[in-house]
Amino acid sequence: MKLTLGYSPCPNDTFIFDAMIHHRIDTEGLEFEVHLGDVEQLNQKAFANELNITKLSYHAYAYLISDYALLTSGSALGNNCGPLLIAKSAIPKEDLDTKTIAIPGKYTTANFLLSLAFPEAQQKQETLFSTIEEQVINGSVDAGLIIHENRFTYQDKGLVKLIDLGEWWEETTQLPIPLGGIVVQRSFSLELQQKINRVLRRSIEFAFQNPKVSLPYVCAHAQEMDLAVIQQHIGLYVNDFSVDLGTKGKAAIQYLFDTAVQVGLIKKPAIDIFVA
Repeated sequence: MKLTLGYSPCPNDTFIFDAMIHHRIDTEGLEFEVHLGDVEQLNQKAFANELNITKLSYHAYAYLISDYALLTSGSALGNNCGPLLIAKSAIPKEDLDTKTIAIPGKYTTANFLLSLAFPEAQQKQETLFSTIEEQVINGSVDAGLIIHENRFTYQDKGLVKLIDLGEWWEETTQLPIPLGGIVVQRSFSLELQQKINRVLRRSIEFAFQNPKVSLPYVCAHAQEMDLAVIQQHIGLYVNDFSVDLGTKGKAAIQYLFDTAVQVGLIKKPAIDIFVA
């Protein structure tokens, strides 16, 4: 059975999917047609219900629970791994409401966190995540919300951190920060959903046990080619929560959605958000 599968070219995603798409593990008869895209492109494909399985920001998933179920493997949660708000020079936090901010997409979890921390900051420009640093440097925007590899490169370009929204979330909630997860169409049988979850978990476990095997595939798609940066990226976003959310991971995601309900972003989900 061939399924369409969407994920980003970022090292954390190529690392966890390498084994299953290259059949280094038992895929239980599943084949995958891969669609690579940045986080907001994948979000939009999910809104159009174009992909059977896809990486999805948790912000976007909050609007898509009736169409997709969240796998318990494959998520990006953790500590000290949240989006950073950067600028060319320091900007007082009380002045951010009037500043133009480049964001990596309306439905990214990064923008969701920015909206919670600075609800009055409305001058946002949706931008491809990999171009945000350059827009800040050339003055197209006052500040930028960066994710992925850019967390490790902004200082080299003379930019400064205004706030780490991951730290803000962790200090506020005492929970790991939920960034993105892997979802599957609810139209599939529960048996197939669970099979996909098993295969993905097997792929992640293989990647951890054989980290050098995936490197050619990871490096072929990485935005930043420095091997140390690639390894930092994987180490930051792929962890025990990626293997299985567990009780704490599920609690963090549930809290994120409960907060979205409280501030009026979404309605309370009528169904379980996780694959059983």
